[in-house]
Amino acid sequence: MMVGFDLDLTLADTRRGIGAVYAALAAETGAFIDVPLVVGRLGPPLEMELANWFPEAHIPEMIRRFRALYPELAIPATVLMSGAAEAVAAVRAAGERVMVVTAKNEPHARATLAFLNLEADLLVGGLWSAAKGAALREHGAHTYVGDHTGDIDAARAAGAFSLAVATGGFTAADLLGYGADHVLADLTAFPHWLDGFDRTRQPPPRREEDGMPPGERR
Repeated sequence: MMVGFDLDLTLADTRRGIGAVYAALAAETGAFIDVPLVVGRLGPPLEMELANWFPEAHIPEMIRRFRALYPELAIPATVLMSGAAEAVAAVRAAGERVMVVTAKNEPHARATLAFLNLEADLLVGGLWSAAKGAALREHGAHTYVGDHTGDIDAARAAGAFSLAVATGGFTAADLLGYGADHVLADLTAFPHWLDGFDRTRQPPPRREEDGMPPGERR
């Protein structure tokens, strides 16, 4: 059996490092980037965030530069989220496997996990929101843990239990209102939750509207 985890703001606190990269991009290009705003809404793919600050024609170049700066500036500034190591250990203690599915590109995701000394049995990068669902379903993840509404969409798309953690830009009320099956304040509560989790429980059936932003749901 497999438990899936998001990476940024679920297992890894990447805010300071990502902020440093965006600050460097702003200094190099002269573009205005509201770094606190950016780090307060981590989750979506890099190209989506860059589109808020650069013309469309410049985005491929900015992606390349961001990724060139990332290993030196961002990874050394990354720290574990509270309870992350214990959550991974709890999955293994239960005889299950750990899967990380993230919008971050796979080389940087792998380097982040290595820097934090977290070991995933399977890592899939470059997927966002409901697109994560195919990977989760393919590898039999019964639960997906994440901090973002996009992670709830991922769990729904996979037919998995959506366990949210209120450690990112969304409150527990936001996450429950969007459709998470359960919300933890952070991963420190995860081992206790996993110990009592009924793996035979089925999440609510996925509806077409589950992939919509809250304001567009009927």
